[in-house]
Amino acid sequence: MKAAVLRQTKTPLVIEDVQISKPGPHEVLIRTVAAGVCHSDLHFVEGSYPYPLPAVLGHESAGIVEQVGSEVRTVKPGDHVITCLSAFCGHCEFCLGGRMSLCVSPETRRGKGDAPRLKEGAGDMNQFLNLSSFAEQMLIHEHACTKIRDDMPLDRAALIGCGVTTGVGAVIHTSNVRPGETVAVIGCGGVGLAAVNGAAIAGAGRIIAIDMQGSKLNLAKAFGATDVINPADGDPVKQVMDLTSGGVHHSFEAIGLKQTAEQAFRMLRRGGTANIIGMIPVGVSIELMGADFLGEKRIQGSLMGSNRFPIDMPRFVDFYMSGKLKLDEMIAQRIKLEQVNDALDELRRGELARSVIVFDS
Repeated sequence: MKAAVLRQTKTPLVIEDVQISKPGPHEVLIRTVAAGVCHSDLHFVEGSYPYPLPAVLGHESAGIVEQVGSEVRTVKPGDHVITCLSAFCGHCEFCLGGRMSLCVSPETRRGKGDAPRLKEGAGDMNQFLNLSSFAEQMLIHEHACTKIRDDMPLDRAALIGCGVTTGVGAVIHTSNVRPGETVAVIGCGGVGLAAVNGAAIAGAGRIIAIDMQGSKLNLAKAFGATDVINPADGDPVKQVMDLTSGGVHHSFEAIGLKQTAEQAFRMLRRGGTANIIGMIPVGVSIELMGADFLGEKRIQGSLMGSNRFPIDMPRFVDFYMSGKLKLDEMIAQRIKLEQVNDALDELRRGELARSVIVFDS
């Protein structure tokens, strides 16, 4: 099969022929229909997060099940599915405690003595984040995908696989935004726009979108933002404080920078919660004023929106089909696999929300 391979950080992906194995007892072989190009992919290309190479990248995808292993009970051939990088075992402390997105059980991956899922010639190929969706097929654990309704367009469903689940989930699960509360979202890429949309679905009374790109701020309004702020017009923290007369109940940092993470905390009202959903590079620390904690302000991380994806993703599909979840507007362009490096360049420039790779039927 054709796949986009990262062989060395800070170099373009290479389209290569990669061999894919047959499904093991709890594995599913999926024909990839669509894969979003997410900023997280770019983090690994740039080396901000170390990863064993070579690897087939991609982790935001949807497709159709082709084969299943002998013990698979959750999906069958022909099912339309969305994949999720937070594969779960189902019986560890995190899973049994309802925090499936934190599962790190090795059971969802093949063991060191087993044949790899991906190969190239005589050499092994690393699978990326349990998925490797920049490829014509994916071989994954059954608990890394979930069935969805057949009338859901798969190019839009792919966005639910990471960006939407991360952004909406951070709002409704991690921070538990309540109707009428105030929200600020820093960064209006795919994840940030999903957070804006999630806040609107949750009934937030005021949703403030913050970004340097005017086009993205206009897009944020379509996703439910009631106010927009461009930091070029002045300190965004002061602007938020002025708009809200003292700060927001919830802030969401969706870029992954030290400065914006600190701003997310500083723009809180007393008792507020800052959520860091952007990927701050390894080794970078953030600095906060200790006295602010006397106002019971909180800062916390959110991994993939604290999801329970087999429950969440079908519901997000229903939200889209009923007009509540904005996905059409998030897709800036549909491309071929061979154009993946152009899409990564677009992410570097920060001008587009999402490019989606669409594979030939």
